Amino acid sequence: MTDTNEQTYSNTCDAIVRSSKRITDTKTDEVREMVLTIHDPAFRAMPGQNIGVLVEGKHPFGNRFHHRYYSVLAAQPHGEGSDIEILVRRCSYIDEVSGEEYPGIASHYLCDAAPGKQITLTGPYKAAFKVPADNTSNLLMIGTGTGIAPFRTLIKSVYAQEQGWRGQVRLFYGAKSGLDALYMNDQNNDITNYYDQATFEAYQAIDPQSWRDASGNLGKSLAENGAKTWVMMQMPNTYVYLAGLKKQVAVLDKVMGELAGSAANWQALKNRLVADGRWAELVY
Repeated sequence: MTDTNEQTYSNTCDAIVRSSKRITDTKTDEVREMVLTIHDPAFRAMPGQNIGVLVEGKHPFGNRFHHRYYSVLAAQPHGEGSDIEILVRRCSYIDEVSGEEYPGIASHYLCDAAPGKQITLTGPYKAAFKVPADNTSNLLMIGTGTGIAPFRTLIKSVYAQEQGWRGQVRLFYGAKSGLDALYMNDQNNDITNYYDQATFEAYQAIDPQSWRDASGNLGKSLAENGAKTWVMMQMPNTYVYLAGLKKQVAVLDKVMGELAGSAANWQALKNRLVADGRWAELVY
């Protein structure tokens, strides 16, 4: 008889932790930049794709494996293998009922992994977010927390276009604190590099009360910029990208329903975006 808690994973390979470097101050949340070496020639991940990390052991719900996705930030093929870079934040989760805090299984596993440790990967998985072929397209990116990771690669790809990107690029980012703005810092030359682009604007929704919900902050920011967001949503050349916590979908639906005049009007537009291939989401 098959154990209903047991899940098998195909397309796995071994990776070795080549380096693990903390990139945040010791007085703040721990975020590590990790480089993983893969010797399997069949494993070729590209920036923007996801890889899965399998953590074996007895887990709280009786499952043998814990599976968590991470975005590939950089990839460097060499010989018959490759190195990939990921960022990992050591995180914990608060039970909404009991208030008890639980350590994030995958994040603690990776942050504790010293160079030389072997870990098991799955994937790589197809990138959820693709750059439209037409460089006059508008891009509307909406994310919370570490959900901003795929946007880093997307924005880099957009502004790497030889002819320059002529469409409007907008990023709405909800965070619990400035720490969550990891991908927008100067140290790693990330999204802040594009602030001088005429087409790029970013709206951070950071609440000083770090215990509050990042999705709520995001909703407030969307509402404050509602008029121009709604106009952009209705343009036939606008692509919408949603990443981060699942609960932000409900927040977005609520805000956009109010801007549209009714939930039905918003749902009709959302359905049209999906049907046209101009809606992509990566939520967890």
